[in-house]
Amino acid sequence: MVRRECFKAAAGDSIFVLNVDLHCHSNASDGMLSAAEVVRRAAADGVGLLALTDHDTLAGLPAAAAAARETGIGWVSGVEISIEWRSVQVHILGLDFDYENPALNAGLARIRSGRIERARRMGEALAEAGIEGAFEGAMRHAEHPELVSRSHFARYLVEKGICRDHRRVFDEWMVPGKPGYVDHRWAGLEEALEWIHGASGVAVVAHPGRYLFSSAALKQFFRDFKTQGGEGIEVVSGGHTREQSKYFSRLAKHFGFSASRGSDFHGPGESCIGPGALDPLPEGLTPVWSLFRESFLEPPACRRNGPDTTTS
Repeated sequence: MVRRECFKAAAGDSIFVLNVDLHCHSNASDGMLSAAEVVRRAAADGVGLLALTDHDTLAGLPAAAAAARETGIGWVSGVEISIEWRSVQVHILGLDFDYENPALNAGLARIRSGRIERARRMGEALAEAGIEGAFEGAMRHAEHPELVSRSHFARYLVEKGICRDHRRVFDEWMVPGKPGYVDHRWAGLEEALEWIHGASGVAVVAHPGRYLFSSAALKQFFRDFKTQGGEGIEVVSGGHTREQSKYFSRLAKHFGFSASRGSDFHGPGESCIGPGALDPLPEGLTPVWSLFRESFLEPPACRRNGPDTTTS
């Protein structure tokens, strides 16, 4: 069952139907499906505008673009960039950019270059905690070894029966202060935004409810992000509760951010929800897709007769 959501255009009062998902992953990074399969699944599930946002790589974008043309789905380029702010890892989404931009590609290549060494250290840390073979197990799950991540370790730990699901792996093993967490030097906030904006893209904070910030630190991060040109935050996320979405809706209004919506889909059986299967943006927010170079505010196929509650 797919819900087709309605959004109000920022520039007027017309109501139109557009199911938007601006955060999902393929096996070019830590997803389970190919880029083309992700796009086809999203199209079949009723998504009208999609961004593939793999971690620190653009490798899946050409195939995603081709599948979008094949299925007729609206599509923009995307990436999820790993950064560090005050020693905390944060993810920044780049959306609707030129994915052949040299500086962006060089910056992402630099981030990827340290992932295998980090994974080795994670494997050693887990071995010290009594879990042998984690590095080798994670690498078996990583289709692209230079993009091995905590998600690949999580799949190995679930496979071994150490944890029942990926969320429990992260909570018990993979976050700061837990045995499998290893610190790493990621990009800085300023340089990540320079890469995105240099490629004519839009910068959005991914799933802000996931970071271990105090309320004061989170607001300071948002101030820094805003000062350096960041445009939006992911208000509705597959990793947010409805109360968190309401909270980040208020913060988006307070800081003047546009609002994004993304499932953070990684694959069937692993993600909590499928592509586009999200609540709508809360009212009174400016959708981040209103900033895109191509207008998606009034797609031709949309009806203008109010909320569409049909399913397919």
